[in-house]
Amino acid sequence: MTTDSSLRSGPGTTGRSSRDGREGGYDGRLPGREHLPARQPVSAAPAAPVLDVVVPVYNEEKDLHSCVLRLHGHLARTFPYPFRITVADNASTDSTPAVAAALAAELPGVRSVRLEEKGRGRALRTVWAESDAPVLAYMDVDLSTDLNALLPLVAPLISGHSDLAIGSRLARSSRVVRGTKREFISRAYNLILRSSLAAGFSDAQCGFKAIRREVAERLLPMVEDSGWFFDTELLVLAERAGLRIHEVPVDWIDDPDSTVHIVRTAAEDLKGVWRVGRALAVGALPLDRLARPFGDDPRDRALTGVERGLARQLIGFCAVGVLSTLFYLALYSLFRLGVGPQVANGGALLVSAVANTAANRRLTFGVRGRGGAVRHQAQGLVVFAIGLALTSGSLAALGAASGSPSHSTELAVLITANLAATVLRFLLLRAWVFPARDRAPDSEDIR
Repeated sequence: MTTDSSLRSGPGTTGRSSRDGREGGYDGRLPGREHLPARQPVSAAPAAPVLDVVVPVYNEEKDLHSCVLRLHGHLARTFPYPFRITVADNASTDSTPAVAAALAAELPGVRSVRLEEKGRGRALRTVWAESDAPVLAYMDVDLSTDLNALLPLVAPLISGHSDLAIGSRLARSSRVVRGTKREFISRAYNLILRSSLAAGFSDAQCGFKAIRREVAERLLPMVEDSGWFFDTELLVLAERAGLRIHEVPVDWIDDPDSTVHIVRTAAEDLKGVWRVGRALAVGALPLDRLARPFGDDPRDRALTGVERGLARQLIGFCAVGVLSTLFYLALYSLFRLGVGPQVANGGALLVSAVANTAANRRLTFGVRGRGGAVRHQAQGLVVFAIGLALTSGSLAALGAASGSPSHSTELAVLITANLAATVLRFLLLRAWVFPARDRAPDSEDIR
């Protein structure tokens, strides 16, 4: 790789912190997000630009000069921070390297980087990994995206609000002009990402993205792809790690002269989706390195009087409840073969209540060890008595109303009565049977 650079500096230049925000390397967490200062004291020495915009190119000798001139002029007029434009040449075989070198010599804040291997992802990884700018971005050379969206794209990263930012052509307020074929492919691809990888972002393929440098330093080593799937993989890993992704609606005009091979690119993207999906399914990706990485996450603060884990407890309670209900109905049907409905209901409910209390104790509320187990079961029997009263009362009412109801009618009434008691049962278990003082700390509270 060879470089030729000329960096722009000025009154708005900010100083560069160490690569990890501290001496001695990472401690397993990313530093808290901070608003990047707009200027340093007059006595401070000029340093790195705040924004580094990468323009990856391959055989773009016709469009490169006008693209960079337009981008540089826009940034010089509108961007309030010092910036850099990096032309990343992906092993071009035409005069693109010469055009890039001429631009670097002509314009302040423009540099050229030459890579001897193709791949947009490889170019971004190389430039971003070596950049000293705190905010890193890239855009396609055709400038299909309206440049007025550039400042809104990077502003949340500069302010410390977000970790990554993407332009979206699929947002409601976006204005997009492109052919039916590309529109269909784009929407189909994003639908595949949502259904297979549970992606929450709306547009993975728009060539208009930005990332904070400290986030890139942690994410880039985990991204395998070096081609067009690179930024999709980056977004999926970031989202799975809980990082904040900001989306900006953009105005976008399709470039009819684009050199992107749609079919080949789509095939490579689908291979990437399969690879990442399989890795996520088997737990092969080390996302634990990224989970809850920032020290400024309010969920990491030790707050007194604010109990956590309600969502997880609800999920666990529902799962245990479904299994307990199936177990109860099976026992009731079995007991009903030899005894009356009231006895069958009482016996089935008693056995399932003991199992339900034990399961909720361990799985829902995280109470470990034998301490208090007898007390918990005794209190659970009180909750059982409430359920027994509701279900038995329902059966008695059914018998009084219809005389000899069918077995299916009895089951329907019992299911309804159990659903009515579920909310009360959860509240009693959470507040009385398994109070917070008896539980182990939630896993999300352990650092």
